Amino acid sequence: MWSALNIINIIKNLLKYLKISRPGLWFPTIWIYLVPFQLASNFWEKPLFWVGLFYVTFPLNFLVYGLNDFTDGKADSLNPRKGNYLFGANFSKEELKSVPWYILSVTVPFLAYFSYVGGGELFIMLLFMIVLNIVYNYKPFRLKKRPPFDILMQVGYVFTALFSILLNDLQMIPWQTLLYLTLFAFQAHIAGEIMDIEPDILTKKKTTAVLIGRKKAKFLMLFLLLFEVYILKFWFDDWMLSSFLAAFSLWLILDIFIFFKDKPYTVPQMKIFGIAINVAAILSMIWVLYSGNLLHPNF
Repeated sequence: MWSALNIINIIKNLLKYLKISRPGLWFPTIWIYLVPFQLASNFWEKPLFWVGLFYVTFPLNFLVYGLNDFTDGKADSLNPRKGNYLFGANFSKEELKSVPWYILSVTVPFLAYFSYVGGGELFIMLLFMIVLNIVYNYKPFRLKKRPPFDILMQVGYVFTALFSILLNDLQMIPWQTLLYLTLFAFQAHIAGEIMDIEPDILTKKKTTAVLIGRKKAKFLMLFLLLFEVYILKFWFDDWMLSSFLAAFSLWLILDIFIFFKDKPYTVPQMKIFGIAINVAAILSMIWVLYSGNLLHPNF
C-alpha cells in the first residue's frame, strides 16, 4: 500500500518532469500541430486528434527540452530565467542524470502506438524527429553549438505539422505554409538565444546570438519577422496575423533603437514577454483555425 509520503514523492517527480518540458514554451508545437486542420472537418470529435495534441504538449517537449537540459546543465545553472514552468527547469547534474531514461519510457509507448495506428510512414517520421534532437544535442554533432546550424535545426519543429497530417489523415499543407512555419521556428529560437547570451558566454557556449552579438541578432529576428509579414499579407491575404507581426516588428525596432538597444532584459521583463507570447499564441491559434488562411495561398 502506498503511503502518503510515496504519493507526495510521485507528485514531486511528476511536477519536476513537467517543469523540464517547459509548459510556457509548448505553444510552438501546439500551434504547428493545429495548422493543417479546418474547422469544417469537426476534428475535435475524433479521439486520435486529442491523443496527437497531448503528445505534442508534454511528451514531445519533454523529449526536446529534456535532452537539451541533460546536455546543457552548466549553462542552465547560470541562467536566471530558468527554474520555473515558463522557461524550464534549473536542476543539478545529479537530478538530471536519470532524465534520458524517463524520456525513453515516455516516448517509446507513443512511438509504438502511433506506429500501430499510422503505419511505417508515421514511425519513420517520429524516429526522424528523435534523431534530429539527438544530433542537435549530442556529440560528435552537437549542432546547438555550431552556428548557424543551431538556428537551421529548428526546421525540426515543422515536422510537427507533418506528424499531424499523417496521424489525422489530412491533406498536405502548401509549401508556402511550410516556409512560413520554418521562419516562425527560426525567429522564436533566436528570441530565446538573445535572452540567454550572458549565461551562454559564461559557459563558452557558442550560439548565433553569441557569435554576432545581441543587436545583430535582433536585426536578424527583425528581418525574419518582416519576411513573415510579407508572406502573410501578400501570399495568404491574412491581414490579422500580418498586422500583429507588423506591430511586433515595430516594437522590435523601438527595442533596438530606443528602449533596450544592446542591454540585456531583466528576469521580470523576460517573464512578461513570455506570458505575452503565450497569450498571443492562443489568440492566433484561434484565428488560424477560424480563418483557414494558412491553407490557401494565392498561388
